[in-house]
Amino acid sequence: MVSRGLDGRDAPTTHSDPSVEEHAAHIRRLLEPLGSRPTESVPLEAAVGRVTASAVLSPVDLPLFRNSQMDGFAVLASDLTALPATLPVVGEIAAAPGRPARLDPGTVVRIMTGAVVPDGADAIVPVEDTDGGRETVTIRRGRVSGEFVRDRGSDLRAGEQLLAAGVRLASRHLAALAAAGIGRVEVTERVRVAVITAGAELVAPGGPATIGQVYDANSVALVAAVVQAGAVVSVAKRVTDDHEAMRAALDAAVATSDLVITSGGISMGEYEVVREVLEPLGARVGHIAMQPGGPQATATVDGIPVVSFPGNPVSTQVSFEIFVAPILREIAGQASAIRQPRLLAAEVRSAPGKRQFLRGRLLDGARVEVVGGPSSHLVAGLAASDVLIDIPAHTTQLREGDQVETVTL
Repeated sequence: MVSRGLDGRDAPTTHSDPSVEEHAAHIRRLLEPLGSRPTESVPLEAAVGRVTASAVLSPVDLPLFRNSQMDGFAVLASDLTALPATLPVVGEIAAAPGRPARLDPGTVVRIMTGAVVPDGADAIVPVEDTDGGRETVTIRRGRVSGEFVRDRGSDLRAGEQLLAAGVRLASRHLAALAAAGIGRVEVTERVRVAVITAGAELVAPGGPATIGQVYDANSVALVAAVVQAGAVVSVAKRVTDDHEAMRAALDAAVATSDLVITSGGISMGEYEVVREVLEPLGARVGHIAMQPGGPQATATVDGIPVVSFPGNPVSTQVSFEIFVAPILREIAGQASAIRQPRLLAAEVRSAPGKRQFLRGRLLDGARVEVVGGPSSHLVAGLAASDVLIDIPAHTTQLREGDQVETVTL
C-alpha cells in the first residue's frame, strides 16, 4: 500500500487529534513571513550555500581577451595550405600579463594554454601536430581559422546575465563570479534560529551523568539540523524546569532570532515548563495524530514564531524533519527531501489513528526494512536509518512486499 505525502490525501481517521497534514499546514502559515528575507553582501569566500538575491550581470567579457586553448604554435591558418609546412619560430608567449607583438605572415610563435593570441594569428596548432622544433617547426596538420582560439566574450558578454536570482551558490557558481572579477555577491539573509532545550535532567555530552540525568542529544541534533537546512543558529540554550529561566531564555531568543525551536516541556504532566510559559502567551498546545512526535506546540512571542517539539530525541528529530526542515530548505534554496516508494522487507503493524514514521534501512534500491521499534527514545535505531517509512494513519498492517513511501534522511 502506498502511503501519502503531506498533501492532505490520507484517508480520514477517527482520531480526534489534528492530522500531520493539518499541523504541517499550520506551521507553514506560522513561518510564512520567514520567506521574505532581507539581503546582504558577502565575500565569495563566505558565499557557498547562500542564495542570490537578484540576477548577477557580468561586468566584463568572458574570456577577458583572445587566448590559446592549447599548448602549441600560433599561426595564420592560410600559411598551412601545403603540408607538411616548415616555418620559422619567432618567439614564445607564456600565460602572463602583456600584449605580444603582431605575428607576421609566414611565421609562427610558440604559445602556452591561456596565453594571449597575438594579432595576425588566427589559429593554434597543438604541439603534438608538430615536430616541436625550437628555431623552425614542421607542422604536419593544418587548422582552420579560429581553431583552438578562445575569442573574447565567447563565453559571456559584459552586461549579460551570469547568474539568475534564487541560485543556491555552489563552487561552480563562485568560479564564474570570480572569473568575472566579482569579489562580493548580494544574497538573502539566512533564517536565524534559536534552539532551546528544556529539562532539569539534561546535562551536556562529554561529562559524567548521574542517576536521573540524561545527555542533551536534542540540542546537538537540532543545531546540526538547522545548519543542514540552510539556516544559522543564533542561540543554543539549555534550561532547567524553572519558569524564570525559561522565560529569560525565550526573551533572549526572540530578541535575536527569526524563529525559536524548543524541545521538551510540552506534555500534560507536571514540570512542563515550556507549556506553562507559553500557554499564557496564547500558545497552541496539544497532540497530533502522529507517532513519534504526538505532543506539539506553537506560539508567537513578540512577533517571532515559536515551534515546540516533545523532548524524546527521536520525536524531536522526526518532528523537525517533517514540519520545519522543508520550509527552511525552501528558503535556503535547497532541494526537498526525496520521497520515494519502496517495498517492505517484512510485515509491519501500526497503531490505528496515528500516522507513523518508522525508521528504515535500505536493503537495495527497491526494498526497505524497519530498524528498531516505534518508541521515541531509540536514538541508535534512528542513527542506523537511511529513511523514514511513512505509514498512513488509517493503515494498521502491511505485508512483506507491500509498497510504502519513504523519506530520505
